[in-house]
Amino acid sequence: MAKTFAINAGSSSLKFQLFQMPEEEVIAKGLVERIGIGNSIFSIEYGDDQEFEMTEDIDDHGRAVELLFDKLQEFGIVDDLEEITGVGHRVVAGGEDFKESTVVTDAVIERVDELSEFAPLHNPAEAQVMRVFQEKLSNATMVAVFDTSFHTTMPAVNYVYSLPYEYYEDFQARKYGAHGTSHQFVANRAAELVGKPIEELKIITCHLGNGGSITAVDGGKSVDTSMGFTPLAGITMGTRTGDIDPSLIPFLMDKLGIDDVNEMINIFNKKSGLLGISGVSSDMRDVEGAAGEGNERAQLALDIFANRVQKYIGQYIAVMNGVDVIVFTAGIGENSSTTRHRIMDPISVFGALLDPERNDTRKEALISSDDSDVLIYNIPTNEEVAIAREVERLK
Repeated sequence: MAKTFAINAGSSSLKFQLFQMPEEEVIAKGLVERIGIGNSIFSIEYGDDQEFEMTEDIDDHGRAVELLFDKLQEFGIVDDLEEITGVGHRVVAGGEDFKESTVVTDAVIERVDELSEFAPLHNPAEAQVMRVFQEKLSNATMVAVFDTSFHTTMPAVNYVYSLPYEYYEDFQARKYGAHGTSHQFVANRAAELVGKPIEELKIITCHLGNGGSITAVDGGKSVDTSMGFTPLAGITMGTRTGDIDPSLIPFLMDKLGIDDVNEMINIFNKKSGLLGISGVSSDMRDVEGAAGEGNERAQLALDIFANRVQKYIGQYIAVMNGVDVIVFTAGIGENSSTTRHRIMDPISVFGALLDPERNDTRKEALISSDDSDVLIYNIPTNEEVAIAREVERLK
């Protein structure tokens, strides 16, 4: 029985799901946290609601993978590692090199490592994990699935920054976007639900989680997206600023007595967004709770979050000269009906009307009203199954 891994390696974490393919049945999933930090946590769910968790120091991703393989066999999830015939690796930055998912070779791993300057927290770990899997599962088909690939269809008018053009030519300084696997998955699912070929549809996908991005999908292709050179750009997020005036960087460094620009970028990435505005939390649920108790900064954070998403939806309606479908997905998008209402209610001028009863859901559903000119869907994303499908496609 063929089994396929979907692997997501972060700077200090390793998420995994093991699928029975082609049935797409999840037979195990889990997470290794705090890799290289100490008191690392390994957790796995498998079988009939069986769970296991342990804490020990896991020094690097190589040890994390070895521990994963040990537990797979110890718990009888696999009898032999040869049952695992495919491995899909999520890679954050593919630059301009990888326009689609790619079978992993030594040269691919080396290039992923070289592209670390575009994703220094993720690509090095992803390259290391690919090397370990390559050594342990030499007969399995390994595929790199890039967050940026879906966005390589953007026209130059939407990805070239208004900088001296040689900066793009010499250094590939341009918009790359992120969350591509999620945007592509939910856009295709929306087309299935509508019952039309995706080539005939104009879709705006709203991936709203702790990190968030909006994408314009025209005829099945990404034509613009809110994240930029890095995932720091775009909408307000849990701890990230989203779009700001770059002149704030030297201004704030001077006011705060900061000498290292990386310290300022760290503030923009980890101390801003909902957390920075509200002073409460980066979690939308906490911010909504505080706003409900009269916290004005929390309410402002909610209003700013919705405002920034609204601006991108309006912008992308203009970019595509219309919209047929708007999709909400990811942690906030899928689960917060109040956030969806807060975003959509003020922009009903576009003919996109929520139905209050339909919107009261966390499941896949049509949530627009019968008299809406635009179909609005809530579609849970599933990046892991999308990764597994890419492995099957390239076997």
